[in-house]
Amino acid sequence: MKKVILIVFAFFHFISLYAQRNEIGLFLGTSYYLGDLNPSKQFFLSKPAGGLVYRYVFDRRWAIKMTGLYGSVAGDDSKAKFNVERNLSFKSPIFEVSSQLELNFLPYATGNTEKDYFTPYIFGGVSIFSFNPKANYNGTWYNLQPLGTEGQGTSMYPDRKSYSLTKLSFPFGLGFKYSIGKNVCIGAEWGLRKTTTDYLDDVSTTYADPVILSAENTSISAILADRSASPNLTDSQRGNSGTKDWYSFAGAFVTFKFKAGGSKTCPAYNKHYKFREYFKKD
Repeated sequence: MKKVILIVFAFFHFISLYAQRNEIGLFLGTSYYLGDLNPSKQFFLSKPAGGLVYRYVFDRRWAIKMTGLYGSVAGDDSKAKFNVERNLSFKSPIFEVSSQLELNFLPYATGNTEKDYFTPYIFGGVSIFSFNPKANYNGTWYNLQPLGTEGQGTSMYPDRKSYSLTKLSFPFGLGFKYSIGKNVCIGAEWGLRKTTTDYLDDVSTTYADPVILSAENTSISAILADRSASPNLTDSQRGNSGTKDWYSFAGAFVTFKFKAGGSKTCPAYNKHYKFREYFKKD
């Protein structure tokens, strides 16, 4: 029984030795989109975003970060002033789980207050995210993917398949960290995500025949596919299929470092030390 207790305490002592490498906290900020309905305006139609952050610190230069973030994105031709005549608009929730590698420009350690207590950094990684574009018509929001607004699922466009609402993206960006107190890191970062889909906004290729859409994908599909006042746009350009969509998270974060163990002033170490001395008596 004593050996079992000793093994358990040794295990938790081992975990405590590496606790100082772990940080966990919160991210609060904003999210936005770049794509066919907003080709270039950064932070345009930004929406609130937030989530959780976990960081494992390898050393003063390198760390790996895991995040779970939630936000939303939107686009509107009438507001972006890019293709007003097209008159399309959408909104979509974004839920992302990401793994990123961080590189600090300067040596940094959370808990330091006299030196190595701040640094700019860059990051890059891979994410899996879900989305679901919607459009409003007469006060009702419709999910666009099931409607096949570009002819997906119809007999006339067999090469256009329904797109997945879960995709990969590749985040990269920059940020700034600052250590306050013994266990707290605060900072801010801005990250772009290059996605593997061109349908974050439900816009990619050409206009489908509205007669086919009405007959095979319902009348609301035809209505939401073409919101312009132009007649007979069948086969004319609706979006740019040669580029993928992007989205972004930007904001501030606070993370808390797990209290380190392994010193004689640490209660966890003292308890383990006392048990170890007790077993030495046998």
